[in-house]
Amino acid sequence: MEDPYKTLNVGRDAKADEIKRAYRKLAKELHPDLNPDNKAIEHRFKEVSQAYSILGDAEKRKKFDSGEIDSSGQQKQWERGFYRQHADGATGTKYHPFEFGEGLKAEDVFSELFGRRNKNRAVRRKGSDVTYSIPISFLEAAAGAKKRIKLADGKTLDVRIPAGTQDRQTLRLKGQGTEGFGGAGAGDALVEVHIQPHAYFSRKDNNVHLELPVTLQEALLGAVVKAPTVHGQVSMKIPPGSNTGTTLRLKGKGIVDPATKETGDQYVKLKLVLPEKPDRELSDFVESWGKSHDYDPRRKAGMLDGN
Repeated sequence: MEDPYKTLNVGRDAKADEIKRAYRKLAKELHPDLNPDNKAIEHRFKEVSQAYSILGDAEKRKKFDSGEIDSSGQQKQWERGFYRQHADGATGTKYHPFEFGEGLKAEDVFSELFGRRNKNRAVRRKGSDVTYSIPISFLEAAAGAKKRIKLADGKTLDVRIPAGTQDRQTLRLKGQGTEGFGGAGAGDALVEVHIQPHAYFSRKDNNVHLELPVTLQEALLGAVVKAPTVHGQVSMKIPPGSNTGTTLRLKGKGIVDPATKETGDQYVKLKLVLPEKPDRELSDFVESWGKSHDYDPRRKAGMLDGN
C-alpha cells in the first residue's frame, strides 16, 4: 500500500476529524456490499481500511510518522524482534491490523454508514430510480396512448399515457429502475412527458381552445359547420350575424380530468376569412352597400375619440 495519507487523500497535518471524514466518505463509496464482484474496488477498500487503521489511531499514527512502523502497520525490520517480544509478553498487547483506534470499531463505522448494528448482517438497499423523457402529441395526451421506451439495460417497456396527462408530468413505473441488492426491491422508472404543440388546439386547465375560420356568408347568415375536437369532428351551429371573436362553447368536448373524471369544454373562437381573391360581383356589392350605410367599427370601439 502507498502512503496512508495519500490513500485517504489527506495532508500530513490533517486533524483527526478530517481523517475520519475522509475515511468514511471513501468507505461508503468503496464498500464491497455496494460494489459486488468488483475486485479492484474491493482491493481499494482494503487499502483505505488499512490506512485508517493507522491514521485513525493516535498512537499508531505517531509511530508511522516517526518511522517505527510501515504503511502496513508492521514494525520496521530493525526493531521487529523487540516488538514481537513485547507484543507477546505478559503485559504486551497484540497488534491487530484492522483496529480503528480510539475506541472506534469497524462495525460502529459501518453501522453509522449503512444503518445497521451487526457487521455480519447483509446490507439491503433499494435500487436507484432512473429517469426518462418521452415526447407525445397533443391528442395522445388528451385521449391517452401507449408509448414504447428503451430502458437502460436495453429492454423495451410499453408506457401507458393516461388520458388528460399534462405537459412535463412525471409518470412513475414501479420496479423498473436499477436492481436492488441484499433482497431489496428495484428502483422505479420516472418518465417525464413532453407534449408537442398542436397546429390549432391549445389547452387551458381541462378546456380546449380553437380558432375556427368561417366564411363571410356563414358568419352573416348563420350555418351548421364541421368543427374538429380532440374527440373527433362534430357539427356546430353558427348563429346569424356572428363576427370575428365570437366564441362558442362545445360542452364536454374538452379533456378529461384524471382525478375527478370530469371532462372540460371546448371553446371555439370564430375568425372571419374573406376569399383569397374576392370576385368583382362581391366587391361591387360591398361598395354599393357601404355608400348607403354608416359602418365604422373603429369609432364604435372608441378608438377615434382621442383617447
